[in-house]
Amino acid sequence: MSRIGKIPVKIPQGVKVQIGADSITVEGPKGKLSQTYKPVVTFEQKGDVVVVQRKEDTKQGKAYHGLYRNLLNNMVIGVSAGFSKSLVVNGVGYRAEVKGNLLALNLGYSTDFYVMIPKDLQVTADANGKITITGIDKQKVGEFAAQVRKLRLPEPYKGKGIRYEDEVIRRKVGKSGVK
Repeated sequence: MSRIGKIPVKIPQGVKVQIGADSITVEGPKGKLSQTYKPVVTFEQKGDVVVVQRKEDTKQGKAYHGLYRNLLNNMVIGVSAGFSKSLVVNGVGYRAEVKGNLLALNLGYSTDFYVMIPKDLQVTADANGKITITGIDKQKVGEFAAQVRKLRLPEPYKGKGIRYEDEVIRRKVGKSGVK
């Protein structure tokens, strides 16, 4: 049995879960999320927990068992608490600022980058070069953070670029210059 799939998902106060024939909808104080699922798993709501069970013991069924349990758990966490990713912009003259629904980034190139912020995400940038991305969908928060980071990956010699706040960049020693 799947170790992740057999753990029941606890539903906090104020969160509603609706289980349909091929989709599941979670609604809470921060918003509403829905996810379609394949008929290899079933969802049972027992009080304030939802249990995910699989119909067949195939390899694919076992994989979907853990997957859909984790997707449901992420949806419950998203609509109740939300998700957040923090990026740090390092480099002389590098900066980030939010202008309406655009994230303006000056990353040492001849032109600035303007990234469109998705409607369901909130982005804040402070003067110290920290960008915080928040939203209810874990996948969208992570995807947008990865797209922004990809504009200027951190480099190991001077440490310039965009990195995750908890990411550690292994620094390298440059040329010694001795003949």
